[in-house]
Amino acid sequence: MRENKKFTFIDLFAGIGGFRIAMTNTGGECLYTSEWDKYAQITYAANFKEKPHGDITKIEENDIPAHDVLCGGFPCQAFSISGKQRGFEDTRGTLFFDIARIAKYHKPKILFLENVKNFARHDGGKTLKVVLETLDTIGYDVYHEVMNASHYGAPTARKRIYIVAFRKDLFVTGFEFPKPTLQPVILGDLLEQVVAEKYFIRRDDIKLENKRREIDTLIPLHKLGCERIGTIGGGGQGERIYSIKGHAITLSAYGGGAAAKTGAYLVDNGVRKLTPRECARVMGYPDTFLIPVPDTQAYKQFGNSVALPVITAIANKIIKYL
Repeated sequence: MRENKKFTFIDLFAGIGGFRIAMTNTGGECLYTSEWDKYAQITYAANFKEKPHGDITKIEENDIPAHDVLCGGFPCQAFSISGKQRGFEDTRGTLFFDIARIAKYHKPKILFLENVKNFARHDGGKTLKVVLETLDTIGYDVYHEVMNASHYGAPTARKRIYIVAFRKDLFVTGFEFPKPTLQPVILGDLLEQVVAEKYFIRRDDIKLENKRREIDTLIPLHKLGCERIGTIGGGGQGERIYSIKGHAITLSAYGGGAAAKTGAYLVDNGVRKLTPRECARVMGYPDTFLIPVPDTQAYKQFGNSVALPVITAIANKIIKYL
């Protein structure tokens, strides 16, 4: 943590602390965290020396300290709006309501939120519309954009929607999200040198393409940086093999197949999934970040995490308005 903090923030739906790392590195001081998953709490506590508060729906807004920025990668839930468009009231029963009620009470200068890319199209766009209307109602000017981590120095295809809301009395107009940096980083740059046998896939139904296209530089980004070069079994989800000379597929918290959650990769003539440490690296976490939970939980945590390079790039833009 840096000295002489520029601003304060809270970390809601904190997961394992991706927002916290990025915001701290840009000069922020974390005053409060909330995360209900017990395994994520273990990882968070191991790295930040404090256990997050639990279920945000049971936390009163006046128990949370005043802050400059509210951060949160909140889950996507269906809003039962039925065309009524009641703004703030329509968010009741969803976890976004807890963000809205806390923001309405504390009126932080900025809200910095993240969600899955399909959030923008959820329920025909009605869900996003309610979120935008709610934030407008409680006093915020809102900007949002879908960004791909693959374009910002994280060698993994990960599209997410980012929402930045400025309190109206800041009079922020024309905010622009950071432009793609397109660093030529590839998955192979981040792989561990020694990997346990348990991560390799030893099966007779592995098929590699006879004329697979070997590349020396970053795969064109319009392909999300991923190059499939083979299959396992029927080639379903979790059964596709990719080149390490491109980017990793989107890490997932769920899913099956031989290479569930990470995808399979051809590494030194062997086919394997990524290790938890490699998942941490592609999401931008430093090697000093501790992973104190079993692999199954680690994969879930990084599959649910934010991509630090993107969060950091946005953070560096928004702190100029504090």
